[in-house]
Amino acid sequence: MNIEQNKKNAIAFYKMAYEGNPTKAVALYVGEKYIQHNPMVGDGPQAFIDYFDRMQKEFPIKTIEFVRAISERDLVALHTYQEWPDNDNYVTMDFFRFDKNGKIIEHWDSIQQVPKEALNNNTMYK
Repeated sequence: MNIEQNKKNAIAFYKMAYEGNPTKAVALYVGEKYIQHNPMVGDGPQAFIDYFDRMQKEFPIKTIEFVRAISERDLVALHTYQEWPDNDNYVTMDFFRFDKNGKIIEHWDSIQQVPKEALNNNTMYK
């Protein structure tokens, strides 16, 4: 298992799906099964594709910045900053589990909206 390649593949997978091509992302990076832990997305590759296709139709203009990528054994963690329409911004932590062939087979995430005001001057992602 190549943990550095898994890190690159997790970023490429997420970026490709986020920017509007989840079908290609699944074809290139997902294994035989895909277990989803986000309660807003169904299990399996097709549910993932359907979710990101809908997001692209509803929100075609959005950006993502990959702030950190950490890999260990069969897991990759991605820390992102996302800008959505109407200054609706989010910080996410996504965790991907890879199979022995370097394909993504499981996903967990935690999403937090960036508040308009904070009690400190630190960002939530840098």
